[in-house]
Amino acid sequence: MEAVQGSVDMLWIMLGAMLVFFMHAGFAMVESGFTRSKNTLNILMKNIITISLGSILYFIVGFAIMFGPSAFGMIGTQGFALLGDADIAFFVFQAVFAATCATIVSGAVAERVNLTAYILLTVAITAVIYPIVGHWIWADGWLAGLGFIDFAGSTVVHLTGAVAAFVTAWKIGPRIGKYSGKVVNSIPGHNLPLGALGVFILWLGWFGFNGGSTLAADPALVPPVIANTLLAASAGVLATAGYTRLRYGKIDPSLTLNGALAGLVGITAGAANVSFIGAIVIGLIAGIIMTEAIHILDSKIRVDDPVGAISVHGIAGIWGTVAIGLFDTTGGLLYGGGTEILGIQTVGVLAVIAWTSIATGVVLAVISLFVPLRVTAAEEENGLDFAEHGSQAYSMDEVLQGSTVSTGSFASRLNELGDETFTTLKP
Repeated sequence: MEAVQGSVDMLWIMLGAMLVFFMHAGFAMVESGFTRSKNTLNILMKNIITISLGSILYFIVGFAIMFGPSAFGMIGTQGFALLGDADIAFFVFQAVFAATCATIVSGAVAERVNLTAYILLTVAITAVIYPIVGHWIWADGWLAGLGFIDFAGSTVVHLTGAVAAFVTAWKIGPRIGKYSGKVVNSIPGHNLPLGALGVFILWLGWFGFNGGSTLAADPALVPPVIANTLLAASAGVLATAGYTRLRYGKIDPSLTLNGALAGLVGITAGAANVSFIGAIVIGLIAGIIMTEAIHILDSKIRVDDPVGAISVHGIAGIWGTVAIGLFDTTGGLLYGGGTEILGIQTVGVLAVIAWTSIATGVVLAVISLFVPLRVTAAEEENGLDFAEHGSQAYSMDEVLQGSTVSTGSFASRLNELGDETFTTLKP
């Protein structure tokens, strides 16, 4: 029976890893749909390179730094390239998590980041920045010793990625045309149905993200974890839909879609620690604060985030992590446990923000010595599909005129312009 249970547990972890891997399809669809069509290929390339490069780097370096024997509670020191007695199933599950953290940056800097600079930043995140945070919290690190709680990664994965995204987006500046003096201009995405498909894929994958984090097919733990995941995401959608209806007079589709993700990020830290009602409340609040955070970031702080990744993963991640201090059923403030957990959670959040922001800033400064962090104005205007890849995701002939295009039509002229642009961009 012990051998059978071990096999079932292994299969459950592998299923979770596959679902988390599939989340990268969701990220690609959300980022593509929420941005302009002329950058679609670039976003797809960033996402597929992130999961591929991240997996290799996490194998060589990241897994050892994250789960190797601890040096002073700060960093792992053994197990590079899985040398030694490594749990292969656990490695695979953690590898897809590492890539998830890195890909959060992709959406926030979409439409203007230099692809080479993005790849170099991904190297740093998956090899060093993220694994160190993971060691502090999920291994024998100093935050784990304090009793910091982050069941599946609201802080380890999402806040780390969001802080790196914020620093990078602030460093490279907004897209051309985003701000005109004090006016904030909207730059709509080209395909909201594609973005909606991405949200549904991410929601499905999150059942593996949180459910697989049980690391065992435990019939007493897996169902409530998945139920909390479902309830929080649903509450995030309803809260965002209702709040935007009250605030703006209409239900905002893109914010409502992000509301699902905010609820999912919010419940990730405490999926195994809160009640069903607690999960709903966490999701409701996550949807509202995410909506306000996007507005503040966009119009007050003036950091351009085309997909809302910083608010979804960062602000909702902070809320979900701190909320455990309130809603933990065994020691939360609302359950008579005092403020101890609340204090520990706050210390952990601040530590991760400090480390990630400093490390990302240093990495970007080094990268900028060798390659520019963003593309030229001409390349941005023409679209990164041509600038970085010499191609386009869609044929304007088919989009505007169908399969038959008349000579001299608007679609034909657009394609000719695209050909001329490509010619001028060639070295």
